[in-house]
Amino acid sequence: MKNVIKSLFLFGFALLISCGGKEDKKDKEEIQLGNYEKKEVQKAKPASSEVNMIDMDNKGIGPVKNLELPDEIDQAMAAKGKVIFDSKCLACHKPTKKFIGPAPIGVLERRSPEWVMNMILNPNEMVIKDPIAKQLLIDHNGSPMANQGLTEEEARQILEYFRTLK
Repeated sequence: MKNVIKSLFLFGFALLISCGGKEDKKDKEEIQLGNYEKKEVQKAKPASSEVNMIDMDNKGIGPVKNLELPDEIDQAMAAKGKVIFDSKCLACHKPTKKFIGPAPIGVLERRSPEWVMNMILNPNEMVIKDPIAKQLLIDHNGSPMANQGLTEEEARQILEYFRTLK
């Protein structure tokens, strides 16, 4: 009897897999970004991506235009940033490994501090207009970063927390 049940289960599983629909290949896709209207975004060609993913000169799009980081990490600010990160960001970002979104460890070796803060503060516009943010959206299966409605001070605290990640 157990063999019959196992056989039926395997047959049903094989049938389920084989019934997958035919995928439509499209060069464009629509993305919904919060309360904004749908935007049509050109899909990137994975093999021929020409986006420079390490660009320290790109400051992103948003309110932060210039930010000088001190040499020493402000531990009190970083502690506040960790609390905010854990409550607002941990559902999609793990500090040291890729999850739904990229890991923040080492982000300041790949992006300018302004870019990081603008991505935190203005993710909707960033994924539409910034080439790195567009590519990250594609690389992470079209999962746009949620706008958490943080203040510049909170974003700066999160940035300081990122500086502590090793």
